[in-house]
Amino acid sequence: MNNNSKIYVAGHTGLVGSALVRALRRRGHDNLLLRTHADLDLCDQAATRQFFANERPEYVLVAAARVGGILVNSRNQAEFLLQNLQIAGNVIESAHKGGAKKLLFLGSSCVYPRGAAQPITEDALLTGALEPSNEGYAIAKIAGLKLCEYYNRQHGADFISAMPCNLYGPNDNFDPDGSHLIPALLRRFHEAKLSGASCVTLWGSGTPLREFLYADDLAEACLLLMEKYSGAQTVNIGSGDEHSVAETARLAARAVGYTGALAFDRENPDGMPRKLMDSGRMRALGWRPQTSLQEGLRRAYEHYAGACL
Repeated sequence: MNNNSKIYVAGHTGLVGSALVRALRRRGHDNLLLRTHADLDLCDQAATRQFFANERPEYVLVAAARVGGILVNSRNQAEFLLQNLQIAGNVIESAHKGGAKKLLFLGSSCVYPRGAAQPITEDALLTGALEPSNEGYAIAKIAGLKLCEYYNRQHGADFISAMPCNLYGPNDNFDPDGSHLIPALLRRFHEAKLSGASCVTLWGSGTPLREFLYADDLAEACLLLMEKYSGAQTVNIGSGDEHSVAETARLAARAVGYTGALAFDRENPDGMPRKLMDSGRMRALGWRPQTSLQEGLRRAYEHYAGACL
């Protein structure tokens, strides 16, 4: 990609898409095609095809998806499956028909089997049963990954895919019903600090282990893949560090400045007990994350608190 390349970032207002836009602009890419959901509904096949036919983006970064935390995911499996299938199919097909030179589709670590050996390698895909609480979303993401692989192998399209671990950062979803772990924690502690609550009770046991990556570190990895990688197999992108939910909660509370007690409600589900990815292939390309969890939490909270003012 050069500075004059026409680049479409699908989902540019979200956590990952906005990080990709920041990374592209830091490199001097100003010819960016950006459309909000109101401008372009990627679930609408005809509208998506028309957009690609009219605009002819050379490079496509697919960060658009319907996402949510464990509660909203488990309660809306049909919608998460259908809408994410539509987004993946419509964008990938339209990019191919529109003559895009390269496309990167972003999956999610939830596509790996619940019982996969840790750390999880890319070839663990489709080797076992998925985590039931987000199975619909995972199936849709697997379809998108495989569609890129098939276009790559069958049509010679330079369509690649990447598998990030749990992400967080500016422009995350802080909605109490739809957020993932870190934005949910930051919001809960922020509200508890403002209200003077003496204790915050969190879902689950606090023992599951999770791997987190700051969104801007992911964006750098994605642009490196666009420059250096053209394989059909997906590539894991993770920090390599594990933190228990309880430890993450304590770090989030510290970032917010909440000093009350923490409690855990073991009646609610934990999700997968452990989820650490093997990112050796990404490391071999020369990428390393630059943002510690403590620093990333501080930045994410600053962004959230500023938006609340």
